[in-house]
Amino acid sequence: MTRHARNCTAGAVYTYHEKKKDASASGYGTNTQRVGKDSVKDFDCCCLTLQPCREPVVTKDGYLFDKEAILEYILTKKREYGRKLKEYEKQKHKEQEELHERTVNEELLKLQNFLKSEKNIVSRTKSKSNQSNNSVSNMSNGKDKTLPSFWIPSKTPEAKKTKLQKPNKTVYCPLSGKPLKLSDLISVKFTEVKDPDDNKSLIVKQARYMCPITHDILSNSVPCAVIKTTGHVVTMECVEKILKKEWINPLDGSKLTEADIIPLQRGGTGYSAVNDSLEGKHERPVLQA
Repeated sequence: MTRHARNCTAGAVYTYHEKKKDASASGYGTNTQRVGKDSVKDFDCCCLTLQPCREPVVTKDGYLFDKEAILEYILTKKREYGRKLKEYEKQKHKEQEELHERTVNEELLKLQNFLKSEKNIVSRTKSKSNQSNNSVSNMSNGKDKTLPSFWIPSKTPEAKKTKLQKPNKTVYCPLSGKPLKLSDLISVKFTEVKDPDDNKSLIVKQARYMCPITHDILSNSVPCAVIKTTGHVVTMECVEKILKKEWINPLDGSKLTEADIIPLQRGGTGYSAVNDSLEGKHERPVLQA
């Protein structure tokens, strides 16, 4: 423990600074740390690789993925399903064999007991039965074949094998947790900012893409949406002020509906007004008196 308020030993208040210092020194409690900018992806980056998308696709919930990364994820999940299904079928086949073997052994045991009872029709005398029942020897009545010590390996408890459950064939989105199909992925088209005076590469540029209708620069601080019919990324301000007036796409003149507007999930800016969770927590054992 640290000295309670180094220059005020008579204080009755356990300050926040002292509490944090004691928690870090003792190794107990929950550590919280604010998420930095390096941990927040950009709006045009893949949710799996956290890198700018080369072939961007979006789900119905607005999560952006690189096509190569999401296809590899789906194939990995399908291979995992196939492996688990083989293990489940192998376990099921083994259970059927054990059940058949158990049934055969029970029938054989019944037959052996019947033959044994037929041979021993002649009853024993009552005195002999009383002597055998009243015996105090620890070696009578078959007790010599039992193991008396509980610490012998064959007498110790055994861990039962875990029973596998039938695997689920459905592939779920790694972020939303909803079922994900390859046919649900929509190709996304980003409109590049054309500046003849800027000779930098696309990845180095801060302002890489813009809205094709209003020409507003897209960033994490600007809410965006994807037009499902064409795949263009526009700002939500454009959706509210232009598209929702007549529900016509000015890029190709096609009609739109409410379902054709997919809000794009933003990566974040580091401000609490944009992000829901900005803290990372590491739980440790609690120090109790």
